[in-house]
Amino acid sequence: MTRCSITRLMIASCLAALPARVVCQQPTLVPPAEVRPHSPVKSRAPSEILTQFSASLQQLASKVSPAVVQIEVTGFGTAEGHDRQGSNTSVMVRQRAIGAGVIVDPDGYVMTNAHVVAGAEQIRIVMPAVPTNLFDISSIGKAQVLNAKLIGTQKDCDLALLKVEAANLPTLPFELEHSPQLGELVFAVGSPEGLQNSVTMGVVSSALRQPDPDNPMVYLQTDAPINPGNSGGPLVDVTGAIVGLNTFILSSSGGSQGLGFAIPAPIVNFVYQSLRKSGHVRHIEIGAFAQTITPTMADGLGLAQNWGVVLADVEPDGAAFAAGLRPGDVVLNIDGHRMLGLPGFAVTLYQHPIDQEVKIDVLRGTQSLSFSVAPILARDRMDELAGFANPIISRIGSLGILGVDFDSEVRSLLPDARFDTGVVVVGLDRESNFVDTGLQTGDIIHSLNRMPIASVEQLRSAAAQLKPEDSVVLHIEREGQFKYLAFEME
Repeated sequence: MTRCSITRLMIASCLAALPARVVCQQPTLVPPAEVRPHSPVKSRAPSEILTQFSASLQQLASKVSPAVVQIEVTGFGTAEGHDRQGSNTSVMVRQRAIGAGVIVDPDGYVMTNAHVVAGAEQIRIVMPAVPTNLFDISSIGKAQVLNAKLIGTQKDCDLALLKVEAANLPTLPFELEHSPQLGELVFAVGSPEGLQNSVTMGVVSSALRQPDPDNPMVYLQTDAPINPGNSGGPLVDVTGAIVGLNTFILSSSGGSQGLGFAIPAPIVNFVYQSLRKSGHVRHIEIGAFAQTITPTMADGLGLAQNWGVVLADVEPDGAAFAAGLRPGDVVLNIDGHRMLGLPGFAVTLYQHPIDQEVKIDVLRGTQSLSFSVAPILARDRMDELAGFANPIISRIGSLGILGVDFDSEVRSLLPDARFDTGVVVVGLDRESNFVDTGLQTGDIIHSLNRMPIASVEQLRSAAAQLKPEDSVVLHIEREGQFKYLAFEME
């Protein structure tokens, strides 16, 4: 018997003890005098329980699957080849990747992983008609394929937001009120190996896992099988709500080994809201570095507790230091949330509103202290570039971008740039009905249809001469590498 079969039988046998999930009828009891010798008390057969459980899973799959899409990405990349002498060499080839995504708004907003769409020149979303049963052939060939635009990415969290031109699409909600519990049933939906609308079942193995101790990013760990192609698909609970977004596995073979990881729903929702609003993720920083307390650390530092989080560094010119926090402070609570370890510390600060003070309670020796920290906005390189945008001067509506001339200030944010001329894309214009050019924030435009571009005014003039259905090829520089972006004007 397979592990999955054993798991399902164990779950089925325990259903009677879970009235909140499955309501089981109690056997009818009769007075002892009316019970004949050796008459068995009527009870529900195991097959009935399994049937009810199976029906519940089918209903869940039918509810969730229509909102889970397959994402097809095409682009160019390097691959090993051979020259005429038979020597190994690198060649440019068209590459195709498949992942998954989940519709989070009926107007066509789709969340997925950043690595799914990395390097994409074209992104398409496949929304198939979901068959009602094994013999339903009416849906074959009815898959709806839509071109998608990349709204923005957050590479630190490995999240991306896509947009398709559609309305009244099926969606799944985020579960934000209740945290997943250890052992809770969850289901991973996606397109493993390109097999669309695959559903697997498992439990929450850990509600807050930090795989890399040097990276504050935390995940839900699950044993629900996750394989290549599941990336970007949702991890849902028994109600069909999103508790996480599947992102990676730990495996020596490349296949699922019960070590799957999903980005928690609160983080996915936070990034979604930020990307949809501005194309960037804005979050705070307080200028403090924390570590998880170990018994050895507590003993050596003379801490009052041997668990939790301690501030190892507080930047002298940072917000935390200005508020009164110091190295060696044991963090008890942030915004009323008890700090049991570094993952909770990182997540709480990451999701904190940018316009509110952070309430931090600490233990300094044996003294309890409370501080209000006025945070600053954490800015990455793309955020810094966005600061150069002027909605009037920078806007190039026909291309749907905000651009600035390459100058010394911009160069400091683009250290990999190979030339000091061109137009730097500092933002995408969300208010224009623009063609999907494939441009991203940070790209440097060097030419349009072989015409050298040295300024925003020159690019705007060249773009204004383009007519609908004209072919356009931009020669751009992205992270120190040149590439062509080809598209047609609409």
